[in-house]
Amino acid sequence: MRSMRNRTQEHQDNAKGSDLRTMSALLPYLWPADSPDMRMRVLVSFLLLGLAKAATVAVPVVLKYAVDALTGVGPDATTVIVAVPVGLLLAYGLIRVLSLTFKELQGAVFAKVAERAIRQAGVRTFRHIHALALRFHLDRRTGGLSRAIERGTKGIEYVLRMMLFNIVPTMLEILLVCGLLWGMFDGWFAAITGATIVAYIIWTVAVTEWRIKFRRSMNDSDSEAHTKAIDSLLNYETVKYFGNEEHEANRFDAAMKTYEKAAVMSKTSLSILNTGQGAIIAGGVTIIMIMAGYGVTGGTMTIGDFVLVNTYLLQLYLPLNFLGSSYREIKHSLIDMEQMFTLLGEEAEVEDIADAPDLQVTGGEVEFQNVSFAYNAARPILKDISFKVAPGKTVAIVGASGAGKSTISRLLFRFYDAVDGSVRIDGQDTRDVSQSSWRAAIGIVPQDTVLFNETIYYNIAYGRPNATPAEIEEAARLAAIHDFITGLPDGYQSTVGERGLKLSGGEKQRVAIARTILKRPAIFLFDEATSSLDTHTEKDIQESLRKVSSGRTTLVIAHRLSTVVDADEIIVLEDGSIAERGNHSELLAKDGRYAAMWARQQEAEQAREVLEHVEEGEGEAAEAAAE
Repeated sequence: MRSMRNRTQEHQDNAKGSDLRTMSALLPYLWPADSPDMRMRVLVSFLLLGLAKAATVAVPVVLKYAVDALTGVGPDATTVIVAVPVGLLLAYGLIRVLSLTFKELQGAVFAKVAERAIRQAGVRTFRHIHALALRFHLDRRTGGLSRAIERGTKGIEYVLRMMLFNIVPTMLEILLVCGLLWGMFDGWFAAITGATIVAYIIWTVAVTEWRIKFRRSMNDSDSEAHTKAIDSLLNYETVKYFGNEEHEANRFDAAMKTYEKAAVMSKTSLSILNTGQGAIIAGGVTIIMIMAGYGVTGGTMTIGDFVLVNTYLLQLYLPLNFLGSSYREIKHSLIDMEQMFTLLGEEAEVEDIADAPDLQVTGGEVEFQNVSFAYNAARPILKDISFKVAPGKTVAIVGASGAGKSTISRLLFRFYDAVDGSVRIDGQDTRDVSQSSWRAAIGIVPQDTVLFNETIYYNIAYGRPNATPAEIEEAARLAAIHDFITGLPDGYQSTVGERGLKLSGGEKQRVAIARTILKRPAIFLFDEATSSLDTHTEKDIQESLRKVSSGRTTLVIAHRLSTVVDADEIIVLEDGSIAERGNHSELLAKDGRYAAMWARQQEAEQAREVLEHVEEGEGEAAEAAAE
């Protein structure tokens, strides 16, 4: 039992520490060091807050004197009744207006600070996620990530709004009211008011802390359900291919059941919380009103005093009632913010050195110098790889699946850093220059071309967003896709669909080529760029690739050997090491691994061509019979 209590206490301490860390992470956005204007807005906002609360607390005092005047309390009752109440009631109305005015002014002044903080925190998280290494993104859940950022930014907005427009003002008002009650009446009024509020806060905090676990469970299951939904919709065709609609619905339903259970517990526990809050407030109000009633009947208090106490209690009751839900939502929002700020705490595996210079491309020579790499230390992928791609030359890397070909492209783009050795361009180590300038020098046409769900124009322009329409069209011509685009009803403004699904494989590859051409890279990387295409389309794409890479340093990663026969050098990878190297003729003459691969692929190619001819013949025969 003691061990369980210790664990519970440890969990609560961790939660409190987590809340403090989350709030401390938010403070720099509210008090930005590089923005005196924002700091001034914060100061003015707090000044207006003080004025608003001072006016709010003054309202019942003015009302007290007006009531006393109307009930004939004072030395000259007639004069008081005729003249004073009018002035007091006018003052009462004016102070209420001032209270509202100061409150609204505070909101208007602070709005820019709050919205700026929300934007900057969201953008910083978005940038940081893009800065994280590929290893993080391979393990990520896209739906969960987007949900974390969305909830986190909303959480910031709620915390700021509630803290500055509800929690802090209410606490300030409580202090002012207790001070006035202490000064104007018996100290017991202030003591009971304070005790009621303390009891209310203790109950609210204790029960809310207990309820937090339900909110965490709701968040986790919500993210899980959202992730499954996004994943299923992105793979709509695959779901249809295998008729797994019901399977996907069941997976989604399983996550939603967990959410349903946590949500029911959350709402049930809310009823317990609200009941306790109501009982505490009702008890405190009842005791104080009884005391005030005895004061009036005993002659130590006036009717105005009774109204004053009652008005203060009503003024405090409403924000206190709201304070309970505010605290709950703040705790929930802090959890949401914690998830977002946790993303900011993820360390970037690949980082620039301090004041990293830009890459200076002189010729475009690429060199892998004794490079070794492993995603996991127990399973090395590349072992002491060394090769050069001279300026303007083409080097091809071939090998079986799992040999390490794609890892070379990831190292070249610095998605990872080599464990041993170095990757260089024109003698400059990838770790010694800025990532942005390094990647700007390389253009890639990947095997799996993923396009944004935007227009064809946008997807080509992505290679260089500031390019002119004429430059974009010229890139499309060089990629031999301009005529196809202009033949579409909406031309370059045609949308390509989610992940480019409205285009065929060959069309997507040509868009990718045009995008890379527009980038104007010094070095080209073709990573299995045609392996998923049919023979005819592959030959057309290969011709386009040869044209655009002519005279440029080119690294080709390929599975089909027929696409690399013209390379200046071909490197054969096997189990992460270089097994053979040379040009096509030299490697065939060696009659080794490359020659064996070539023979197998030629046999497969011939069989495929025979099959295509047979299918074409059957199709022509069927058409003739139909005629």
